[in-house]
Amino acid sequence: MNSDRKLATILATDCVNFSKHMEENEEKTLRNLNECRKIIDAKIIEFGGRIFKTEGDSVVCEFASPVNCLKAAMEFQNEIYKRNDHSITELKLEWRVGIHVDDVIVEGDNIMGSGVNVSARLESECEPGGILISTIVKDQVNKRLDAKIENDGTRNLKNISENFEVYKISNLLIHEDDFLENEEEEKTTNNNVKEPIAQTKINKAKKIKLAILPFENLSKDEDSEFLVEGVFRDLIQEFSRMQEFEILSHQTSMDFKKSDEDALGFAKKHLVDYLIGGNIRSAGKRIRVSVDLTDASDGANLWGEKYDRVMEDIFDLQDEIVMKMSRQLLGNIEISSLQRIKRKPSENLNSYEWLIKGTYHHVRSGKENNLKAIEALDKAIEIDETNARAHALKACTIGGGNGKGYYEDPDKMTNMLFDHVKKSLEADENDFEVLRISSAIAQINKDFNKSIEHAKKGHSINPNDPRILDRYGTCLVKLDNVDEGLKHLHKALELDPIPQGAATSCSRYDALTIGYFCKEDFEKCISWGEKIQYMGASTWITILYSISKNDDISKVKEHNIYKKYENDFKETNWEKTIHSMHFRPEDTKHTNLLEFSNKIFPNIKIVEKTA
Repeated sequence: MNSDRKLATILATDCVNFSKHMEENEEKTLRNLNECRKIIDAKIIEFGGRIFKTEGDSVVCEFASPVNCLKAAMEFQNEIYKRNDHSITELKLEWRVGIHVDDVIVEGDNIMGSGVNVSARLESECEPGGILISTIVKDQVNKRLDAKIENDGTRNLKNISENFEVYKISNLLIHEDDFLENEEEEKTTNNNVKEPIAQTKINKAKKIKLAILPFENLSKDEDSEFLVEGVFRDLIQEFSRMQEFEILSHQTSMDFKKSDEDALGFAKKHLVDYLIGGNIRSAGKRIRVSVDLTDASDGANLWGEKYDRVMEDIFDLQDEIVMKMSRQLLGNIEISSLQRIKRKPSENLNSYEWLIKGTYHHVRSGKENNLKAIEALDKAIEIDETNARAHALKACTIGGGNGKGYYEDPDKMTNMLFDHVKKSLEADENDFEVLRISSAIAQINKDFNKSIEHAKKGHSINPNDPRILDRYGTCLVKLDNVDEGLKHLHKALELDPIPQGAATSCSRYDALTIGYFCKEDFEKCISWGEKIQYMGASTWITILYSISKNDDISKVKEHNIYKKYENDFKETNWEKTIHSMHFRPEDTKHTNLLEFSNKIFPNIKIVEKTA
């Protein structure tokens, strides 16, 4: 076979810890490897490269231009970083890259020579997620593209050189990661100062900062213009009610619209974390509102949604869209914020960030998550004693743990619970989330009037948040006004069908099932109950009672719902279960359920309780 020689830029890359991943799960590893290869191969082709060797997790390719070669490497490393940073990524894989320019031997489709060997050695010396280049590559690309090139010392490249000078690319997305920056600061601190890192001053109350940009009217008609201005104004107002955020003012956002500034520059100037923007288009009576959420640090589009409606009443439409839009945006912001926090070393988290970590574990089940939530909330309170939500959420977490028997000393934890409720209200009696949790705990403590008072006040502060809608609705159906309560419970389901931390709508269906039981609309109680996938004992007994009222008590045990859950609840203490539903003591629903349970499960002994 004839062979030729030519000067070429060689890029070598391989997947870090590939063998380890394969040992753990071959199918998952190969599936995710192929996703990464799609990114890598596409960038190589886009910049004029040719792959001439690939073996499992490694790729070797040639480029005519070192500039294009480095461009390809930087782009695919950044794309893989974004992929790894995405919450739904199944397996996060990192890649190393080595690049060298040299004279190579060409035989058919294959390339050989020291240029290939040097690139492979550089790749093996590279940090995960990085790019390492030789001096000749540095000389060729310097000042020809936007790459920050730093001297990285020398390496002993086996059979090539003991002192081979290398350079690294240091302006990839991975280098903008707060975790890595803080890691470098930590190394410097450890080398020069003997004080513990915990003494570092932390901004204890920094909240997420949002800018809602003026929406664009793509139709230019008057009705659409009203809606554009209305949605923009109402979104700012809606997010301003949420104490999780700081919101740029209406005027500041309007000033941006009038300026020539780009959105990311505007965000950087105002220290904004996320940008919300969108447009409105109409055709006849049909209207489409589009909205998106952008990470202001890098311009990544985190989420987008379109709302198609028929425009009958423009103001009703505006209210509906703003409510749904704000809930979906809030959920996506919370997810993105949690990802950022997970990348930061714990010693650098502020009180609000510890609160987010605590919330993450609080909404998840199990003793381990319960204890982790308390630990995170303790950190939040330690940094900022006035963090009202941290106190309230810790009280709520303890209440859940006590109910499931997680603690060795439940009486001690109960005293702690009430102490944190008191501190949360002292810190901020106008935080709707503090009021929501205080309402729930007051109801458990049989202080029913206080429970309604807290829930009502929380609802007046933020009437569109599904968490307070659920709490206020639950209070009303059990204690005060069942029709008004059902209205709020339906609205909570509409705005937020699957609550944070949940995988289904069961808790929403559960609330409506008990709501219709309280209304004595037994047919609807059964109908909503049939939607529940994971049934609780208290809800099950209300459905069985409704079946007995809707048909006959003799038919209860023939019903599918009875047969489906009979084994799950055969050991249930029904007196305790019904007591935990927290009706008023004088309410006949309490007595009716006790009497009914005694008929269906005759081994239950009813103990009369005094008010």
